[in-house]
Amino acid sequence: MNLACQDLLRGPKEDYLRIGAPLYEAAITCDWEAAKHILLCKPELVRYSITENGETALHIAATAKGPKLKEQFVKNLVSLMTMGDLEIVDKNHNTALYSAAAAGNTGVVKILAQRNRDLLTIPGAKGTMMPLYAAAWFGHYEVAKYLIDNSQGLHDDGWTDANRGWLLEKCAENDMLDIALQTVRMYPELGRSTMILTILAGKPHVFSKTKSSSVKRTFNSVSAFIGLKAGAPENESEALQLLRIIWEDIMKLPKNHIDHILRGPQDSGHSGSKRFFQTLQLKNLIFKHLDKLEKEIQNTKEGPEQVLQLKNLVIKHVVNIYDETQRYINENNTPEEDQPRQMQKFIFDYIMKIHDKTQNSITSEDQAQDLKGLISKHINTMRDETNAQKTYSSRVMFIAAETGNTNFLTELIRQNSDLIWKVNDDNQTIFHIAVKHRHEDIYYLLYELGSMKDMVTPIRDLDENNMLHLAAKSTKRKNLEDVSGAALQMQQELLWFKEVWSMIPPSYRERKNKDGQTPHELFTKEHQHLITKGEKWMKETASQCMVVAALIATIVFAAAFTVPGGYNQNDGIPMFKRNPTFVAFVVADAISLILSSASILTFLSILTSRYAERDFERSLPMKLMFGLAALFLSIGTMMVTFGVSFFVLYHKQTKWIPILISVFAITPAILYVLLQYHLLIDVYRSTFRGKYLFKPTKRVLFYENPRFQRMFPRSNCDQTNNMNNQP
Repeated sequence: MNLACQDLLRGPKEDYLRIGAPLYEAAITCDWEAAKHILLCKPELVRYSITENGETALHIAATAKGPKLKEQFVKNLVSLMTMGDLEIVDKNHNTALYSAAAAGNTGVVKILAQRNRDLLTIPGAKGTMMPLYAAAWFGHYEVAKYLIDNSQGLHDDGWTDANRGWLLEKCAENDMLDIALQTVRMYPELGRSTMILTILAGKPHVFSKTKSSSVKRTFNSVSAFIGLKAGAPENESEALQLLRIIWEDIMKLPKNHIDHILRGPQDSGHSGSKRFFQTLQLKNLIFKHLDKLEKEIQNTKEGPEQVLQLKNLVIKHVVNIYDETQRYINENNTPEEDQPRQMQKFIFDYIMKIHDKTQNSITSEDQAQDLKGLISKHINTMRDETNAQKTYSSRVMFIAAETGNTNFLTELIRQNSDLIWKVNDDNQTIFHIAVKHRHEDIYYLLYELGSMKDMVTPIRDLDENNMLHLAAKSTKRKNLEDVSGAALQMQQELLWFKEVWSMIPPSYRERKNKDGQTPHELFTKEHQHLITKGEKWMKETASQCMVVAALIATIVFAAAFTVPGGYNQNDGIPMFKRNPTFVAFVVADAISLILSSASILTFLSILTSRYAERDFERSLPMKLMFGLAALFLSIGTMMVTFGVSFFVLYHKQTKWIPILISVFAITPAILYVLLQYHLLIDVYRSTFRGKYLFKPTKRVLFYENPRFQRMFPRSNCDQTNNMNNQP
């Protein structure tokens, strides 16, 4: 290991203040004139450490941020150093190139690599991280791209399957997908031993299709027509190409190996997850009560009341355990499907079994000792089963389903259709998860399963909830954040429930879960708060819009009797009755009055609605949409009325006056529409397009593959069949 000389730091303090400190300042500011003056007097200082961490002037300059002249400074400094000097490491075993890669200084990395290529193979961070991995770790794409292009296919000394796998994971985590793709093309087997599938499963955004140029599209079409290999299909993302290479390699493994990869690592404390520690704390809280129960049971005195004391002790601790665990769950805001809550349910179900057996099985006072033994036996059995329970919260398929990563799932299922039957720790399929998190693109895949969907939808989880129960549960707030207002959110929830209701077999629509609730009862309970919020939002919106509509109606009504130019005093007829612009004024004013009145009546009907659950599906949104549309049109026609009135009064040379006024008059109307039109669009989309929300327009899971058709043309198959049929 080539360490920097420590003489300057170990020597007299005056020497460091006179030489070392100025050299450090010159290096960090990339002031070559100051550094050159020092190095010409003492050229050996290029090998000296000028910090307590063992860094040389080159280390400092390589990590400098900001100075524009750092690359020139590094070039000048390197010219004074030998090949061995460039390999000097600090106390963390970092070379200057490694430090530059970690800092993202691409120019410095290129200068050092061109001077000494061996620097690319010297690991840093105590010998654990290659420079390329450091660049990927800190998200420096340009540095990472340069280093992998000059890494000789990751065959250099220092590269192993382990750190190649680390590199692949970090590139995927930081969306450096072209580098990750380059890596797996060289080493496709890396996907077998890394968390790359788990990482990709949680990144649905990287699977969005990329736009291709018209030239590229034409080239691919011609290549496909003449049978040439044209690379990746049009608009195929790098993430999808990466996934395909990894998954095709994994599919060569035995089934149990594939299942192990898809299942992911078992939950443990090493993962540091909040879920795990909450589960551990909850388990310790329950076991603390059980220890106390067991101790008190052993201390009960023999006598005619002993059996009653034992039963009362069990009842008391069951109540205490439930109260404290429920308080812990609520304080930590634990979602229904999280691991701590599942652990609570599992243990509490077992405790209730102990309670039932102790209350019903022993009635004789002579059997008090048997009762003690029964309680202790059940407590010990529950401990063993709880400790033996294994959970896997990193299952690849279910991470993808939870995040809505449809492209990821379809690619896996196309090559292994049995994956649709995989269940998680709660006995839920990916389609159950899709319903729970409201991912319609994944739910669409059920339509492609044919009659098999009737075997998937009735599957019940550990709480005996079927798919319709999951649709009945209120979804997380973030899944509805793109929907305007609580009323439209309620509409989306109703559409989901109605869709799953039509999908599930009729005999399961009224099945009860462990809590004794049918899906519809659960839906009503879970969405009561959303109905209340939806009613409040709808009334507030209608009230505010009705005020605007009433103001418009008042204005245009008054304008109808104060026409431009006034009336003829003899017959009471308007002076400009034959003027076309006056006719336009009258018509626009009448339309505005009619529309604003219609808007007022519509919003009034919203205020007086009953707000039943089913009203949110179509009735209320339709009223809101009609009211908003009428209001927008009444504002527009009111502005037309205002602008046209000036054209009636001003002619010829003064015509620029009404034109200018009309331009400025339309600005408030445009501004109002721009600020509020999204609400009208959301209502329209939710109401009219909602019925098409669950109707897929094309097949995405199983479709005709042109490449397969080129490999096995129908004509060739027909010829083969004819030959086989010949006598």
